[in-house]
Amino acid sequence: MNLKGWAAECPPIHFYLSGEDREMIILGIESAALTASVAVVTDDLLTAEYTVNHKITHSQTLLPMLDEIVRMTQTDKHAVDAIAVSAGPGSFTGLRIGAATAKGLGLALNRPLVPVPTLDAAAFNLYGTEALICPVMDARRNQVYNGLYHCADHLETVEPSRAIGIPELLEELNRRGERVIFLGDGVPVLREAAEQVLTVPFSFAPANSGRLRAASVAALGAVLFREGKTVPADAFAPDYLRKSQAEREFDEAKKAGRLKELAAGIAPDRVE
Repeated sequence: MNLKGWAAECPPIHFYLSGEDREMIILGIESAALTASVAVVTDDLLTAEYTVNHKITHSQTLLPMLDEIVRMTQTDKHAVDAIAVSAGPGSFTGLRIGAATAKGLGLALNRPLVPVPTLDAAAFNLYGTEALICPVMDARRNQVYNGLYHCADHLETVEPSRAIGIPELLEELNRRGERVIFLGDGVPVLREAAEQVLTVPFSFAPANSGRLRAASVAALGAVLFREGKTVPADAFAPDYLRKSQAEREFDEAKKAGRLKELAAGIAPDRVE
């Protein structure tokens, strides 16, 4: 990661205090899924957001995007109070790239990180709705990463982040009996089942709020920053929520006594 231009002699950290004249600036980073997104929130204003939902490696996009929004908004990098980063769950690769970027910036600028649970930030996209918010991210094997939220005037966690089977999730939603709004990259994998199984009213978030956004990471990060929920840059680690596919295959092969087959490139479910 090339942080040239971001590191220089940094002044001491300036913490935001209520009633203080200076602005609070939060830099947000979202890379937990296909979407790569960065944003700057100044006090309660979204100053800039750069989002790309395309098949380009996040390691190629995040720093150029950050450079661009800082340049366009003439933001003094040393005036940034904290870096809010989407903390998981999500893609293992995406989370690692986001974490490395956020940690590098935090260390270069001598600023703390604000870990923002990915699904919490997704739910924050729909601030103001009276419905039950149901963000879903594709976790493969007919499962999704999911949490359930209310967010009429503040974010309330009904069910925290988890990996859950699609049938079990839909059954739970029927049992709760509330109107539901789905969002996230897991929508395509459960849409058909939802349309067949759900008995409660439901809808899918529109394009402007249906995917992960750094604006929500930064905005919710600002709330958490005010509450003092920060970590030193070198102490941050993403919450993967479960083991990677490689780790699961290793455990399965070890349990079955078939590590040699795995080493030969034969996945456990392919071993006869």
